Amino acid sequence: MITIDALKKLFPDWEKGLYEEVEKYAELRKAAAGSILLKKGQNIKSAMLVVEGTIKLYQEDEEGSEFFMYHLNPGEACAVTLVCNYHLEQSQVLAKAVTDISYLAIPLEYMDKWLQQYKSWHYFVIRTYRSRYEELLNTINEIAFKNMDERLEFYIKRQVEKAGKTVKLTHQEIANDLNTSREVISRLLKKMENNGWITLSRNSFDWIKNK
Repeated sequence: MITIDALKKLFPDWEKGLYEEVEKYAELRKAAAGSILLKKGQNIKSAMLVVEGTIKLYQEDEEGSEFFMYHLNPGEACAVTLVCNYHLEQSQVLAKAVTDISYLAIPLEYMDKWLQQYKSWHYFVIRTYRSRYEELLNTINEIAFKNMDERLEFYIKRQVEKAGKTVKLTHQEIANDLNTSREVISRLLKKMENNGWITLSRNSFDWIKNK
């Protein structure tokens, strides 16, 4: 269970009645780092709002290859789960816990009700979709118009924004996120280190490039 005070810190713009309903009907769940929270093709049974930790969203192809889309952090929601209905729509994305996390699972039956009853929920859903749409546009721009050097720099900057200057990721994990080979990533990271942008350590790196 989560308290109204905790909800107000995470979601400061909601109405009083909405806080009370979320406190009453939402289930606080926990998952360990690396856990799969949502699979492609899985029936969506509840909306997901992050309380603690970080979640990564991926797109999968038919062969199971993953492509990183964006992060979800405390105070944010998984957009694909917000406007589902009683028919248990299927997920088009894969969601993984990057760290140990806790999140609110809200039964789908309240989604339509809250959209009609609470303006603050309506605006929250719109802001969530707008934010995710802008992130996807940025990702598409990186894929379509930039080479791997530029894509890697863009990716690293996103990781630094979320995790701080020290980012714990292996070369293989980065390669998986960018849908390329570990060898390519290792070569480009070494090039960035030689240029004074990062310092490499085992399974991590530090961002030192001047902004």
